[in-house]
Amino acid sequence: MDWLNYHHLLYFWTVAREGSVARASQHLSLAQPTISGQIRMLEEALGEKLFARAGRNLVLTDRGRLVFDYANEIFTLGRELMDTLKDQPTGRPLRVQVGLADAVSTLMAYRLLDPALKLPQPVHIICREGRPEELVADLARHNLDLVLTDAPVSPTLNVRAFNHLLGDSGVTVFGTPALAKVYRRRFPASLNGAPVLLPTGARLVRRALDQWFEQTGVRPRVVAEFDDSALAHTFGHAGVGLFTAPTAIEREVKRQFGVVIVGRIEAVRERVYAISVERRLKHPAVVAISEAAHAFLGQPTS
Repeated sequence: MDWLNYHHLLYFWTVAREGSVARASQHLSLAQPTISGQIRMLEEALGEKLFARAGRNLVLTDRGRLVFDYANEIFTLGRELMDTLKDQPTGRPLRVQVGLADAVSTLMAYRLLDPALKLPQPVHIICREGRPEELVADLARHNLDLVLTDAPVSPTLNVRAFNHLLGDSGVTVFGTPALAKVYRRRFPASLNGAPVLLPTGARLVRRALDQWFEQTGVRPRVVAEFDDSALAHTFGHAGVGLFTAPTAIEREVKRQFGVVIVGRIEAVRERVYAISVERRLKHPAVVAISEAAHAFLGQPTS
């Protein structure tokens, strides 16, 4: 019976994933000649050439791509095995690393993550914020257990990841009591010419809001645009303009920023996705996050 040397396969998989022997050498803390020699031994054992030269770069052959796909499955399953064993009660906190896309508000992130801290077993949450594509890349490298974002993984990203729609929410327009007194009456027509603080054009909810403005025939006055929703909320608290947040976290927004509701826009939906490398969520803390999201966001609309 032929046996596969999994050390050789790991070195090949790392080179293919990192894009070069040099980067794989840094990742594995091994000398480049050692890695190259191990890959040659794998090629000899398989009887196939796995890499070809394209100028100064290494590219996978057709057989190499096939082996890489199998290696992805093998090492993903291996990691899931180790994670499952680690998740058994040991008396130590259960560790979960979560990537938070900048489109997810801090208050929404808190509502999503808090249930994990209420599990019977102690939980240690590590949160990393960033752009979705960077976080998904970290997820693919197994540096994160989960990514929370407002959109599914782009098909242009060449990663193996699964989208889990946790739910969605309409949006609420908030303002200081003084602004609300002026713009609450005859909402949404009252938004015509009203000072507003909006997400930047890169956000999906901004596009939905622009479409809604167009359909309702209102033209608010855009005072400022923000990537960071927390900063928009701070400006809103200062009375600079009206701002939006998911209706699901109305109470938290009102309490934290001292603002009141001007009106609600059910036609504009903010979605929350959990991105994972697993088709089925298994990590206990991740499952708790997912179940709580379904509970307070409700079933997603189409």
